[in-house]
Amino acid sequence: MTVVTSRPEENGAQAVGLPVAAPRNVSELVGYTLARLGAGHVFGVVGSGNFVVTNALRRAGVPYTAARHEGGAATMADAYGRMSGKVGVVSTHQGCGLTNATTGIGEAAKSRTPMIVVTADTAGSAIGSNFRIDQDALARSVGAVPERIHSPASAVADTVRAYRTAVNERRTVVLSLPTDIQAAPVPDGLAEVDPLPLPQRIAPSAAAAGELAALIRKAKRPVFVAGRGARGAGPEIAALAEASGALVATSAVAHGLFHGDPYNLGISGGFSSPFTAETISGADLIVGWGCALNMWTMRHGSLIGDAATVVQVDVEDRALGANRPIHLGVLGDCGETAAAVLATLQSAQYHAVGLRTPDMARQIAERSRWNTERTEDLSTPDALDPRVLSRALDGILPADRIVSVDSGNFMGYPSAYLAVPDEFGFCFTQAFQSIGLGLYTAIGAAKARPDRLPVLGAGDGGFLMAISELETLVRERIPLVAVVYNDSAYGAEVHHFDADDADLDVVRFPPVDIASIARGYGAAAITVRTVGDLAGVEEWLSGPRDVPLVIDAKIASDGGAWWLAEAFKGH
Repeated sequence: MTVVTSRPEENGAQAVGLPVAAPRNVSELVGYTLARLGAGHVFGVVGSGNFVVTNALRRAGVPYTAARHEGGAATMADAYGRMSGKVGVVSTHQGCGLTNATTGIGEAAKSRTPMIVVTADTAGSAIGSNFRIDQDALARSVGAVPERIHSPASAVADTVRAYRTAVNERRTVVLSLPTDIQAAPVPDGLAEVDPLPLPQRIAPSAAAAGELAALIRKAKRPVFVAGRGARGAGPEIAALAEASGALVATSAVAHGLFHGDPYNLGISGGFSSPFTAETISGADLIVGWGCALNMWTMRHGSLIGDAATVVQVDVEDRALGANRPIHLGVLGDCGETAAAVLATLQSAQYHAVGLRTPDMARQIAERSRWNTERTEDLSTPDALDPRVLSRALDGILPADRIVSVDSGNFMGYPSAYLAVPDEFGFCFTQAFQSIGLGLYTAIGAAKARPDRLPVLGAGDGGFLMAISELETLVRERIPLVAVVYNDSAYGAEVHHFDADDADLDVVRFPPVDIASIARGYGAAAITVRTVGDLAGVEEWLSGPRDVPLVIDAKIASDGGAWWLAEAFKGH
């Protein structure tokens, strides 16, 4: 068999007719089949169990990035998939390779990222192997879908089923490849596979679309909030909002979706500016588009007024009303639903001004972002206020950027202060609430969008937790700007427990010279204590950008970020 792939290259060009030698064994067959189906990029750590399948993917034209840790590889693939619209693949060794990747797999699964984890597994007869674990149970435990290659004869069908589940159901799939089956020869007569057609979009019922149109006609102050499930439906939702007189906002994950819209309030939830929070809470109709309306996006319900009508649109029935009571649940694709409701309104010649007035556009321009809020400068001679730092970086860094954010007390600053050009300019791997994923995220996002400047916002704790991948960043020559908000602590815990007069020595650390460590990896690095120190950023930007830049920003205490008190209500 000869497999012919047509793989997208990293620069967006299309390779044509790349012939690949016929696979000799099942392991190669699985790799070639994934490539043929459309896998976009593979990230991994290679051991004996996944050596052959990884090289098969590479020979079939799928770009490969060697990570330093499987946990990094998993989150790189997750971020790549979110930012590229293609399927990211993770390759791991059996047992310990898979367990190392579990946190990243859990994040992807909870975020409904279409992703394939190709992992070796022990042979069925190797019951005493040190590598033996229940890989299927492990996958289920973090919300992923377990699949496996059952036999040489079923290998293609098993691989296609796993890929279809990932793409059509938006699931993270762990595909186990037992070592005894890997080495088996390819059976004769197996048919080649073709790339899958695009998933079918679910249209809402006419009754549900009509009911939502009726609620819009009654509303005087409608607000649309788009979430993860609406990232592919921005134009349709924006068109309906314009006809409905509605303002638009997003969850953090969908940040950037309505960039440039004069009636875009920005992020709804803990990162909202005071004006945005006040405006959303005054809405008489809130429509969540592919948005869970959970404690993060709605501040534990405080952004929903007592008299507000609440609607959710989602492709999954179980998502409707899962986090709060709703007045209407619409089962359907966000784009299809928005188009159907708009057609209903247009047929009735309905067009409302609603909240879309010149005065509202002026207020949004002046007050919807934290950048324009006046705040006390908490800087000291040795440390910079993180708000001052973030505001200055927003002006220095090019607008065509892709921002990734780790978890911690600092995380609101890059999220709220650094503008992004669209929904593919912000990558937020926070569903599992794990610190340490930011550097991995930034690498995967950079591979997805090499045309943009990758920017990472991380705390010192999370950055040091993942620092082995700084070598990957340097080796891959990714021109990333890593902003480390360094307070020598796990800041969220410091501020959360401070009121209890707790012993905080367990979450405070001696000062670390992160800039020196970064230089040891081969990166460029500067230490920032004042705004004047940011001149080093401008110098790096004007240079060749052939190595990443690490900014070791010594930040002053903010007494607990503005969003932190809200967040800890859910703990």
